[in-house]
Amino acid sequence: MLETLIDRFGDGAVLMMAGAIVGIVFGVAAQHSRFCLRAATVELSEGQVGGRLSVWLIAFSAAVLLVQGAIALGALDVSEARQLAATGSMSGAIIGGLLFGVGMILARGCASRLLVLSATGNLRAILTGLVLTLVAQASLRGVLAPMREALAGLWLVPGGEARNMLVQLGLSSGVAAAVAGLAVMVAIAFALRFEVQATRIIAAVFVGGAVALGWLLTYAIAQTSFEVVPISSVTFTGPSTDTLMGLVNATDLPLSFGVGLVPGVFAGAGVMALIAREAKIERFGPDTPMERYLIGAVLMGFGSMLAGGCAVGAGMSGGSVFAITAWVAVFCMWVGAMATNRLLAHAPSATVA
Repeated sequence: MLETLIDRFGDGAVLMMAGAIVGIVFGVAAQHSRFCLRAATVELSEGQVGGRLSVWLIAFSAAVLLVQGAIALGALDVSEARQLAATGSMSGAIIGGLLFGVGMILARGCASRLLVLSATGNLRAILTGLVLTLVAQASLRGVLAPMREALAGLWLVPGGEARNMLVQLGLSSGVAAAVAGLAVMVAIAFALRFEVQATRIIAAVFVGGAVALGWLLTYAIAQTSFEVVPISSVTFTGPSTDTLMGLVNATDLPLSFGVGLVPGVFAGAGVMALIAREAKIERFGPDTPMERYLIGAVLMGFGSMLAGGCAVGAGMSGGSVFAITAWVAVFCMWVGAMATNRLLAHAPSATVA
């Protein structure tokens, strides 16, 4: 069936359809579960272990379980994925992760959460997301690119086994899947203890499932196509910049997985918000100063490109294949976010929600 679709519509169109399917699943699940790394870091920095942290842990552990389980069963091979095969930057992961974490607190949401909130009518999220996207593009190919390249070049990690945490630790995918499965059960137990709705728990599992589905679909297309097709999964900063720049600079938008992913997430989250009657217009106000959001957007835009991905692209997709730079990046995002939240909480007239 997949070969027939590729023959009829072409690689790009099939990749876009795959991205749209994954995006819809992610958007629906992220909106209903309230999946958000910022919310989890805020909760933990305040000395609490509650529902928001539980939801993030369920989603992350489910992604690792499903991806590593598929690899152990021989249904997936991610060795050629960019996160593992290409040269990585440890300095970029550290500095970029810290900057992204700081920005995430200031903007009250990471790249994925801003996209999901935009679909519900949050005008703050729409503006912040646009600034984030423009800064990310400037960091990738524009005026900020030399700075990004200089910082990334401080500490490089060769691609291949040197970048694979499981290889470095001498562990198999089966062991990783088993540990992740245990982590899912523990996280679900915590969620139930904190009275998280069962549907939100299931939705959190589907967030992780969307990451696994992205890997599986792009791998299947790569195996079927006669062309070189990159294996990838859910990430937002890069696809958002490609989609925006394509719409601005070209009459024909090159079709790819990311081009389908971004509108898919927006559509899925929007429909879910309408069904749950959660869609509403939200603007900037006295407790939501625009300047804080814009500074956060700039830090996230530059930080995500330096770190090799956003909280989902590096943290979930990269983390699920055990790319060492991804794990370092998401750890630094936690550190940056928690430190910033603590500083704001003790600052005069601070308002952190």
